[in-house]
Amino acid sequence: MKRKSLIPMAVLAAAGAASAQSSVTLFGVVDAGISHYTAKSVFYSNTLFAMTPPGTPASVKSSQTALSRNGYNSNRLGFRGTEDLGGGLAASFWLESSINPDDGSKGISNFDRRSTVSMSGGFGEIRLGRDYVPTFWNDTVFDPFGTNGVGANLIFNININHHVARGPISTFSPSDSYVRTGNSIGYFLPPNLGGFYGQLQYALHENVKTTDTAGSPSKKGRYVGGRFGYANGPLDVAASYAQSTVADAVVAGLASGRKLKTFNLGASYDFGPLKLFGEYSRVNDKLDAAVLAPGFGAVNRTDNDKYTGGLIGVTVPVGSGLIRAAYSRVKFKNDVPLGSPNLDSSANKIAVGYVHNLSKRTALYATVARIRIKDGQNNPVIMGATTGGSPAFLSTGAGTTGFAPRTATGYDFGIRHAF
Repeated sequence: MKRKSLIPMAVLAAAGAASAQSSVTLFGVVDAGISHYTAKSVFYSNTLFAMTPPGTPASVKSSQTALSRNGYNSNRLGFRGTEDLGGGLAASFWLESSINPDDGSKGISNFDRRSTVSMSGGFGEIRLGRDYVPTFWNDTVFDPFGTNGVGANLIFNININHHVARGPISTFSPSDSYVRTGNSIGYFLPPNLGGFYGQLQYALHENVKTTDTAGSPSKKGRYVGGRFGYANGPLDVAASYAQSTVADAVVAGLASGRKLKTFNLGASYDFGPLKLFGEYSRVNDKLDAAVLAPGFGAVNRTDNDKYTGGLIGVTVPVGSGLIRAAYSRVKFKNDVPLGSPNLDSSANKIAVGYVHNLSKRTALYATVARIRIKDGQNNPVIMGATTGGSPAFLSTGAGTTGFAPRTATGYDFGIRHAF
């Protein structure tokens, strides 16, 4: 009898030892609010000395009020765990899904935010799966609004739109590589380097290679990038660079493709009474297209468009609250082919907000932001730089006449709970 009673005790002891060496955590964020958006679009015409057609208004306004989400933090539900393997080694997993608390339309149907398994030790960490890309970190870390809600910096707004619209000269499908990418292999430096930190990431394109000469091996979907920085005391500064292959093919016997090359540099300094933020960003959108030139046959045409952005921001602690403010600007410079119209455009954004912390996990927030757009009709990416809401906000024209966005304003009032 004594021998039998020792068996369950041994099992419990073993389970206790195992639980001491590993852990699994359920975590998440639920963020919902009431938001109102307005946008004003003005009539324009590409024709010289054009007049507003009779019966056509000089401007139109769109507005929307919505029960919104992600105004302060992005909604999520996730599971993460770590097992101590001994000898300084640890194995970890992270599964994180987006959720929509405003209408319940999205739950754990997939782990679209992050899905990784990793091994870490004195050498650093090797991480496999779907994860944030290095170049996104500066956009969100050095933004007082963390790329959330109507206050999100304009660099984020433009990049998100560009990865969908691909600019005015695009005929290729979008890629998933601005915020996150799947099929990635990541390496992170160990945390004991005197304040220096960094990561490298490579995402496999997973396209099939063939020896068939009629085939067109493609690297579409490949991402390679890195980020390196220094954080010590009140100072945090980091630079990142990446190249994303949007399209890669052979057209008319010539190599044809599109690559996005991103560089950004961000910094913050905490003075105590206030914290300053700043960022510089440049995205080169390079298109190599095979075109037919009369008398010359197929030739390569290269367009190298540039999005240059900047941000300056501040946060000011006030008791249990935090005042946030930022100004950002993005200018699009079109690499105009001979005889083509100029497509340059720009946008400016100012945002102010306040967060009141009711506890360590619960906060109330309010934000207001305004965007002003110049020559928005020239570029669908700049044209989509709204403060939030559905695409129906902007009344966009087609052909030679229509309405181009000029200003947009947004408000967020909400509550965030983290667990």
